[in-house]
Amino acid sequence: MPFPARFLFPHRGLTLALLALPFAGLAQQPVLPPRQPTTKPQAKPQTARPATVAPAPPLTLAEAIQLGLQNNYDIRLARTDEQIASNNVTRGNAGQLPVVNGNASRTFNINNTRQQREQAAPVVINGGRVNGLNANVAATWTIFDGLGMFIAYDRLKALDQSQRQLTRATLEETVAGITDAYYAVVRESGKIKSIEEALKIGQARIDLTQARVDVGVSAKVEVLTARVDYNADQSALIQQQETLTTAKINLNNLLGRAPRLDFSPADSIVVTRDLDHDAITEAIKVNNPRLQQAKLNTAVATYDRRLVRASRFPQLGLQGGYGLTRTVNNAFLINTAQGSVLGSNTNRVFGPSYGLVASIPIFDGFNRNRLEQNARIGEEQSQLQLSQTQLQLDADAEQAYAQYQNRLQLLELEEANILLARENVAIALERYRLGLLTPIVLREAQRTQLDAEVRLLDIRYQAKQAETILRRLSGGLVQAGSTDGQ
Repeated sequence: MPFPARFLFPHRGLTLALLALPFAGLAQQPVLPPRQPTTKPQAKPQTARPATVAPAPPLTLAEAIQLGLQNNYDIRLARTDEQIASNNVTRGNAGQLPVVNGNASRTFNINNTRQQREQAAPVVINGGRVNGLNANVAATWTIFDGLGMFIAYDRLKALDQSQRQLTRATLEETVAGITDAYYAVVRESGKIKSIEEALKIGQARIDLTQARVDVGVSAKVEVLTARVDYNADQSALIQQQETLTTAKINLNNLLGRAPRLDFSPADSIVVTRDLDHDAITEAIKVNNPRLQQAKLNTAVATYDRRLVRASRFPQLGLQGGYGLTRTVNNAFLINTAQGSVLGSNTNRVFGPSYGLVASIPIFDGFNRNRLEQNARIGEEQSQLQLSQTQLQLDADAEQAYAQYQNRLQLLELEEANILLARENVAIALERYRLGLLTPIVLREAQRTQLDAEVRLLDIRYQAKQAETILRRLSGGLVQAGSTDGQ
């Protein structure tokens, strides 16, 4: 049964509106430009190691210390001062040996002479020549000066021992500086390796993200973010390379080598974990060169005071010699009954001489009193300096040992923590590969591992630094033969 048109389309206007709705929605959508084909970034393979530090000849810590002992300028200057102090220790320098001098003189005179006797006519001689020779050997020997010469000899020996301790202190401090500088290079090299590992993880993230973008399961912004993070790690690597170069320059300077001479550290940082506090304290009292030098300085101050007191006693010495004096006068007037006659005269005197010389101090304006008072003050100053040195060494030892113990605890913690951080990154990278982890979480795991690596390197270096300080304070860095350049 056919139906009228009004029953088929009772609301023709409503029907047209419904048909127009899809086209209206299309009209409201923005018109997108045609998608341009994207070029796939040429990512490095995941296993590629970034070329950062050029290979260089290896250098061990023992070789560095040997070079420093031979070439370091502070050590070489200290050794020259030690040679001077050793050369001064002689009995002649202390005044115990006689002093012998030889003297000679030769003189020539041209004399004009006028001689007149009573009513006789004057005798005039012009251009008369006279020559003389004087030669002698004289010796003096102080046989008593209030024992001052023996005190002076002991003082010279004490000064020599003090300079030896100063040289040893310079050796200990320089070796400690070389050790710290060497391990600083090791630390900075380790940080470069840690950043390189972070770059590998960043490269793997780029590769995985790019593959997911290519199959359409990730947005391009994720790969761009990955590349930005990768570039940030590369920037950190470049800055770390500068830090490593600075550390190498500092070590070369201590070794007395050219600053640009390149090398690679062959040793790693190994911390001794059984240093004993009481043993270190006792070793400081016995072996520390600065403390021993301060003790010797007190002895030198005592000798200075005793020398001033010895100067109050009489001095007794022997003297002797042998001399020759000859005078030739070619214009000599000889008086005769008939008058003055011109002639020639030769006079010669020679023979030994000897005697005893005594000197007794009576009054010198109270200068000896002043010198003795100052010597006593100097002796008190040396005692104060000894106490100050002892206190400073104790404070340095306590501070270094506290740092040593603290760093050992942190080192144990960080060595366990780095294993967790590495495992966490491995799991995070695998979960990201499976699409179960966001890029932000992966980046956070990567940064956490890098921070843990850096903390471990810093704490290990600080623990070794504290150990080096303790060994230096206890006098255990340099063997006895090393002070002589062996």
